[in-house]
Amino acid sequence: MPDVRHTEPTDPLDGPPVTTAKAWAVADGATGEILWRCNDAERLRMASLTKIMTAWIILDLAQAQPAILSETVVYRKRPDDPGGTSADLNDGDRGPARDLLYGLLLPSGNDAALALGEHFGPRFAVQDDEPPEDPLAPFVAEMNRRADALCMAETTYFDPHGFSANVSSARDIVTVTWHAMRLASFREYVQTEQYACTLTTADGADRPMAWQNTNKLLPLGYDGVKTGRTKEAGRCLVASGRRGDDHLITVVLGCPVDGCRYADTRNLFRWAWRMRGRGSARTRL
Repeated sequence: MPDVRHTEPTDPLDGPPVTTAKAWAVADGATGEILWRCNDAERLRMASLTKIMTAWIILDLAQAQPAILSETVVYRKRPDDPGGTSADLNDGDRGPARDLLYGLLLPSGNDAALALGEHFGPRFAVQDDEPPEDPLAPFVAEMNRRADALCMAETTYFDPHGFSANVSSARDIVTVTWHAMRLASFREYVQTEQYACTLTTADGADRPMAWQNTNKLLPLGYDGVKTGRTKEAGRCLVASGRRGDDHLITVVLGCPVDGCRYADTRNLFRWAWRMRGRGSARTRL
């Protein structure tokens, strides 16, 4: 008879759930403190989780200057346009910044990220410098300045969309997410499931748009925040969940397939709520 005895230890009955993610973190949504973690300092590709920083910079600027959200943003296709996830913008499409932010955060439009970065980039150019040759460059520089100011040691941005080589860690992404979620405007964007608006084409015609949020947890009662995926990054997700007055933020990075990031996140929430010893029926987790 062959030896069929198990050679590996059985799964433990305590501790966090087994996940497919390369790294994860669960944080207190009220304070930003990381409560539980796994490989949370590992530097990994973050894909479109980049857009949390992109949106936060613009919405933070709008706190002091609300009129900037009414400014007209024009999408110009670039020679280095990365493709990837899109808000389905055509060259020359234009609309108010407040609408393009929905195109950034709901369908995770790389095209919207480029348009917004180019539009707002010159505001962050070093004073007395000549106008930047590439208006995107000072915006990316501002992203890195913000990361440095928040002590996000594992984070480097090369673009405002995340389709190239942007890297971060689960703990750094908790940091930027917590700061962004303090803005009511950011919370409104990331919990919106769908949004319709009308853009203007290059030849002046109306172009109706309808964007769906890529975050499949929203219909289950979660309230944000962002998905991300590339071949190099795998599937990533930042999620916000509430039970009563209790608020948690989770980050999962490097999941192998789409369904895993949602399963990992929901399992982490379930476990975290049990550990907190609190809960209500408001959110179906």
